[in-house]
Amino acid sequence: MATYTDSIEKLITSLIRLPGIGRRSAERVVNYIINAPKEEIKILADAINRVKETVQHCRICNNLSERDLCKICDDNRRLKDIICIVQKPGDVTAIEKAGNYNGVYHVLLGSISPLEGKGPNDLKINGLLERIKQDNVKEIIIATDTDTEGETTAIYLAKLLKPTGVNVSRIGLGLPVGSNLEYADSSTLLRAMESRRSI
Repeated sequence: MATYTDSIEKLITSLIRLPGIGRRSAERVVNYIINAPKEEIKILADAINRVKETVQHCRICNNLSERDLCKICDDNRRLKDIICIVQKPGDVTAIEKAGNYNGVYHVLLGSISPLEGKGPNDLKINGLLERIKQDNVKEIIIATDTDTEGETTAIYLAKLLKPTGVNVSRIGLGLPVGSNLEYADSSTLLRAMESRRSI
């Protein structure tokens, strides 16, 4: 096994904590950092710090934003009476790339996962219920992942929202069972949104 200096080993260990980065990938990134011009690495470090300092959750939908409201909630052209519920901000980006949705979003910032000890109280649901009343919402599209946690969350939300009288639908065809919405391609998401079904 290769032996590294303490500072290199510490950087490798830090990079391994990132999703999708194993030891070999971390070693390649460290090698790149060592050989890259100092100015390029400074730009990277500054960008990471800026994101950490400026990015927050939108006060309405919980999407990522550098202001009080995200660009979608702040856009008057968006249909405020249709809300698409997703688990994480990356899901918003994936649906937006598909290009066929003009409503707004509500990001739960998680899913119901009894194995991880996460229940409905751990999700950002209260703001959603307030929005339904305030914005005269006509349709809710549940676009949670198709894995066990996403399906459990969708079932819970459907039961919770039934008394509101709002039309509740679930994204449909095209997404394989157990898949992560954030990684679905645009055409698959386009078909899934178009083939949503009432629940």
